[in-house]
Amino acid sequence: MKQVLYRIKTIGICAFIALGALSCDSEEFLENENKSILTDQTQWSSEANADIFINDVYSEIPRISTLAEQLDYYTDDYNISHYYTASNWRQGICQAPGSSNASPWGGTYGPTNGYTWETFFVKLRKCNTGIQKLEENKENFSSEYYNKRIDELKFLRAFFYSEYFVHVGGLPILTVPLDRNTMTEEELLTPRATFEETFNFITGELESIVNNGALDIKYENGNGDAGRATLGAALVLKGWIELFAASPLFNSGTTYLADPDNFVHFASPDPGRWVTAAATNKRFIDEFGGTYALFDDLPNLWRASNEYNSEIIWDRQIVANVGGMGTNYERRGGPTYVLGQYMTWGNYNPTQELVDAFAMANGKPIADPTSGYDPQNPYENREQRFYDFIVYDGAPYKLDWMPEEDVIYTRIDETYANPDKTNQIDLAGSTDVGDSGYYQKKRLNPDAAPGNDASGQNDVFYRYAEVLLNYAEAQNEAAGPDQSVYDAINSIRNRSDLPDLETGLTKDQMRETIHNERRVELCFENKRYLDNKRWQQQEETMGVPRHNMVIRNSVPSDNSGVWVYSVEEEVKYTAKFEPRQYMSPLPQNAIDQNPNVKQNPGY
Repeated sequence: MKQVLYRIKTIGICAFIALGALSCDSEEFLENENKSILTDQTQWSSEANADIFINDVYSEIPRISTLAEQLDYYTDDYNISHYYTASNWRQGICQAPGSSNASPWGGTYGPTNGYTWETFFVKLRKCNTGIQKLEENKENFSSEYYNKRIDELKFLRAFFYSEYFVHVGGLPILTVPLDRNTMTEEELLTPRATFEETFNFITGELESIVNNGALDIKYENGNGDAGRATLGAALVLKGWIELFAASPLFNSGTTYLADPDNFVHFASPDPGRWVTAAATNKRFIDEFGGTYALFDDLPNLWRASNEYNSEIIWDRQIVANVGGMGTNYERRGGPTYVLGQYMTWGNYNPTQELVDAFAMANGKPIADPTSGYDPQNPYENREQRFYDFIVYDGAPYKLDWMPEEDVIYTRIDETYANPDKTNQIDLAGSTDVGDSGYYQKKRLNPDAAPGNDASGQNDVFYRYAEVLLNYAEAQNEAAGPDQSVYDAINSIRNRSDLPDLETGLTKDQMRETIHNERRVELCFENKRYLDNKRWQQQEETMGVPRHNMVIRNSVPSDNSGVWVYSVEEEVKYTAKFEPRQYMSPLPQNAIDQNPNVKQNPGY
């Protein structure tokens, strides 16, 4: 499908977006094969022409890795710079914008992750238009093509709904494109649905897609349709949304603030929602587990040469070195200086809290007095994922694009002639050098030096490890830590050479273990924010300062002493979290334009 996306880029599809705006009586024009000149009549006259429109709908999937502000910036996993919208949010500053705004620079409206009220409805309209036009021109398509593309568009619609739903809650449910020429005011001013109604719409659509069986289960690398929706994508999304909605923030019978319209929670709690989430994720394991599996080489799971490996379920196509189709993810983060040269903005700085979540190589948490952890030698004998995911002081650093290995030092060394040209921790936040004492390594493209559009690694939304984690969590909440819960977690741990969990854990102990396992395994994949939210623990994770690792020599004038490792509070902000921040606000102009749309609690 990358070839398809590239053709979209080169033809310039803007000509056909205003559907029905053009008409044509010329037989010669109807036979024109120039796909950059399409009318509503020719757009849906063949499968090839229809695919141009449908492929454009796929292009509406945000390129998450190109966003200057990652969703993880709103978590206790990252220490971030002061100029981001997330830095205001982390100080309790979050208010309704006048209109849709997704700027990452100093905004006061919370996370968007590529979605605003305005862009969501653009995506939704494209999906609904495609479905409507396929139905109107059904005689022009084979039944196999028609069934597949209808379910692809329905999946994309459910995906777009799910991505915005997790941020704002209930949304207007639209299944046809709005038309002010033919619709009444009542039809145009669709009211906002409740949390439960929106949830039921998303999961109902996905259940229908899976049961239809029109889509392939999975596409392999090299298949021309790789990147299109699959049955695997539909089922994993259903399992995730069910887990999300079953969680305490939404399913406890009370809400963080008064919500009389039930926009951000279920009106009534139901422990059976955990059972449903467990069953859906178990269905994935049982029915698709032979097609999907954990990928043996975790550090290289995201590598372009490993696209559509056994673990990847749903991703967004990225094409390197094509303007507007590659990503600059590596330009924004990782070590600021590599081999003495300025290479990145120095973002993606893991906190000490995240680093402490990684176990020792023997599988024990560092807080266990028998683990062997030494706070003055903290990077020895840690689990393999720590070395694969984190750049720490003294870490060897070698990606394949680099001519030779570097060693990254974040310690404060007063003997440096020019400390601003090193990775020495910048506690004042005055340079691009990181200020946590760590950098991220996971997901950085080993094949491409940082640069604009330089990376072609796909944006992975869901992978098989998350299915196992989803199942383990839901099953533990539904039935307690039975053997199937242990099996799911142990398979993930064993891949990274960790021993099995100790047996005999209580439900509460297993919950804590699963939460930690999610944090480590899925770190830097924009999952932590939604986990902190749904577990209703952002007061405790975001209402307190995060911590950095500051390393100083006891004889700083010549480093003749010992290096002292000190865990110190982040000092750039006064951390604060207000309950309203659990869900993001709607823009005021959306409410002004449609009186049936009401604001979220607290705004």
